[in-house]
Amino acid sequence: MTDQNTTLSAAAGSDEPATDVTDTATTNDTDTGIVTVPDADLIVVPEDEVDPAAVVPEVTFADFPVHPDIVASLADAGIRTPFPIQAMTLPVALAGHDIIGQAKTGTGKTLGFGVPMLNRVVAPGDAEFESLARPGKPQALAVAPTRELAVQVAGDLERAGRRRGIRVLTVYGGRAYEPQIEALKQGVEIVVGTPGRLIDLMKQGHLDLSQARIVVLDEADEMLDLGFLPDVETLMSQTPGSRQTMLFSATMPGAIVTLARRYMTQPTHIRAMGDENENAHTVKAVEQFVYRAHAMDKVEMLSRMLQARERGLTIIFSRTKRTAAKVSDELVDRGFAAAAIHGDLGQGAREQALRAFRNGKVDILVATDVAARGIDVDNVTHVINYQCPEDEKTYLHRIGRTARAGNTGVAVTFVDWDDLHRWALINKTLDLGIPEPQETYSSSEHLFADLDIPTDAKGRLRRSQQTRAGLGAEEVEDLGETGKRHARGGQGPAGGRGERGDRGGRGRDDRRDDRRDDRRDEAAPAEGEDAAPRERRSRNRRRTRGAGAAAAGAAGSTEAPASPSDGSGPEADSSSSDDASRRPRRRRRGGSGRGRGGEGAAESAPVAAE
Repeated sequence: MTDQNTTLSAAAGSDEPATDVTDTATTNDTDTGIVTVPDADLIVVPEDEVDPAAVVPEVTFADFPVHPDIVASLADAGIRTPFPIQAMTLPVALAGHDIIGQAKTGTGKTLGFGVPMLNRVVAPGDAEFESLARPGKPQALAVAPTRELAVQVAGDLERAGRRRGIRVLTVYGGRAYEPQIEALKQGVEIVVGTPGRLIDLMKQGHLDLSQARIVVLDEADEMLDLGFLPDVETLMSQTPGSRQTMLFSATMPGAIVTLARRYMTQPTHIRAMGDENENAHTVKAVEQFVYRAHAMDKVEMLSRMLQARERGLTIIFSRTKRTAAKVSDELVDRGFAAAAIHGDLGQGAREQALRAFRNGKVDILVATDVAARGIDVDNVTHVINYQCPEDEKTYLHRIGRTARAGNTGVAVTFVDWDDLHRWALINKTLDLGIPEPQETYSSSEHLFADLDIPTDAKGRLRRSQQTRAGLGAEEVEDLGETGKRHARGGQGPAGGRGERGDRGGRGRDDRRDDRRDDRRDEAAPAEGEDAAPRERRSRNRRRTRGAGAAAAGAAGSTEAPASPSDGSGPEADSSSSDDASRRPRRRRRGGSGRGRGGEGAAESAPVAAE
């Protein structure tokens, strides 16, 4: 215990390189919880082996060597005391050392790397700003896997750096390029974004990372799962070699360790995951229920669960975009204030749903896993897995949306009969103690007892309880989106989904409609002029294929001798054409006779002439 603390203090307070406390061979000491990766030069400080009174004293951010303006900005937001992961990270990060931070979701690690970033950059009001090599170029870069997480991180950095006047730019897809390019031209100190848009701006020459002295990779394991690791390596290659790199991840797969070896210099591995027993049971403050449910009864169960006493904001997770949209529509139809967020929605509609959820206009958010790591909303009391998660990592990240920052929460998981084997693996890996989910229906008594649901709750919310304004009360911000159509009308009075076309930017069909409207405006009479009535023209449709042409010829040859004999003249022709137009059109399903007057035409001619 003493040796570990001494080594960590030496790495943080001196210029000597950090050395490993164990042998270079891979070890996994179950007694101490120390795991060392060979040749990675990692110092592991397990939380359960550290005296909380010694490492996490009752101190404030002012007790660390942090700029007073940053401390004041945090105090303005009501943040004075650091969380354990922040208290463990700040001394090492402020000293300029590379860090691998491993912590559960919802432990407040954003400020663990955000405060050192803000403390190290030079603000426009500082005396050293004009002496920089390239003032206004980004001095720090934070990479996040999802748009929602990037917005959350940027919001925390803006809040903490407000008094210093540090400019933070959020860069991600779905928004127009022009505002982001203009902000880069005017100058920023910190850029937070997703890999795709960052690389686009870098290739266009608008994003210069040559002055980035600190780089943060947040949720690195999620980037690995989404296939972003090559993009991250491309971004890292454009930053100076003397940069400080901080990598944060809930899990440490082999690819993440390889990335750390390649781009980090003797990183200090800070692990705030608790002991194995706590990790196996995920977050202790989350009360977990697992029910074996029938697919046709899930919405009925949801409707009753959402009427539980003391229920606050609720997030419902699904595996597919279609399911998320369907569940949201069903709940809105039953009177609940719900909104959906998934990949088929434009960025404006996604941000509209999140704002409405944060502001309390809707209290139910139906989301796919793409938003599982990017939703940081206070007072989320219930998380419901509408479909069984794919694996234990997805399960942990989903239920991590509740019980954040010391609060408690409830997690409910629906397991279909086909997913029993998948749940068995999750239960075994996490040691949840629920190997066989109880078969449950919307009328089961234990469902009402477990979740404290009133016994008179039905499948629809009473009108007297429909007090939320709904998604329609939240305005849609015009982001200048590209590739998807704009959301015009929201998602109904109480939430739900809008029209299919109301999703994003203007496409080829919109431009074609505009040109068509312009031509109509040119042809229309000017205001005040009387428009002359136009006679309606009747068009005779003709077949262009061989069978149709032959049939028309045969019909003409049989009817031609009759016209001069009865003396009717043009009237007979018009009556015959009317009879021909009223005849049912015969379609041939085969390919014979198409495009040529062969056997197919000869066979169809007598039929058309009758």
